Amino acid sequence: MFLMLKPASLGLLLLAAGAAWAAPAAPDLPAAAPEKPAPVTLANHRAVYDLSLASGGGAKAVESARGRIVIDFRGDACRGYTMETRQVTVIESGESGSRTSDLRNTTFEGGDSRDFRFRTVTVLNGTPSPAVDGSAEAGGDALKVRLKEPKKDQFTATGPVLFPSAHMRRLVQAARAGETTVAAKVFDGSDDGRKVYDTLAVIGRRSADAASAARDDRDGPLRAGPMATIPRWAVTLSYFTQGEGERTPIYTLAFDLYENGVSGALKLDYGEFAILGDMTRLDLDKAPDKPCAP
Repeated sequence: MFLMLKPASLGLLLLAAGAAWAAPAAPDLPAAAPEKPAPVTLANHRAVYDLSLASGGGAKAVESARGRIVIDFRGDACRGYTMETRQVTVIESGESGSRTSDLRNTTFEGGDSRDFRFRTVTVLNGTPSPAVDGSAEAGGDALKVRLKEPKKDQFTATGPVLFPSAHMRRLVQAARAGETTVAAKVFDGSDDGRKVYDTLAVIGRRSADAASAARDDRDGPLRAGPMATIPRWAVTLSYFTQGEGERTPIYTLAFDLYENGVSGALKLDYGEFAILGDMTRLDLDKAPDKPCAP
């Protein structure tokens, strides 16, 4: 949260011992410039989350789920932001049997969040799908995407559109400012590399109580050490296909958003079933002595 500056006094009442006199009116002072919000610095880190089934049922009748997510995030506003993600998930269903997916995604986002590169490789039950490889450029009113794989193609979408790191910083800025909702178009190169999502984030109240940093003893690395005192907010982020009117989210991610961009208490809701992500390891890089000045 930002500190609110109190307005300066418009004048002083001067008292002289033994004599009373009126002080001359103080000249008007120029209004103080508004305080600029502190920049959001995303922590360089590697996080490991173990997956388990939160809820099943529905048409797919998911009976169990297990797996792991590993996220490796590096960069700053000078060098740009690189993120490597791997998610291995094993789903057991009485209707469709066992299904194992192995998703590997690598992205690079420019420091000014105008350019973006992405590559995704998915293996389902041991069979690889065609890689998705491409790049994107974001302007004020348009997004231009060029695909190299699985086949050369390009398309344009109306803007403004945010890339993942810019979206994360926007959420932290909104949370700091006490905003409760953030609507934004987001492109992350996922799926077939052709989808721009409408997103809606609902942000809860700020919390910095180390004793309640984890729910039901989850996320052990966040309950102690440097993360225990970092402010955080409970966020529910819903993804929608683009369109008009009321729509059902195709995917919802609930998580605790820490001020340095680290996420805890993950819950991935796919509609038919939901998966919990429990952080089991967190490696934080030492913060730089001076913030990056692009």
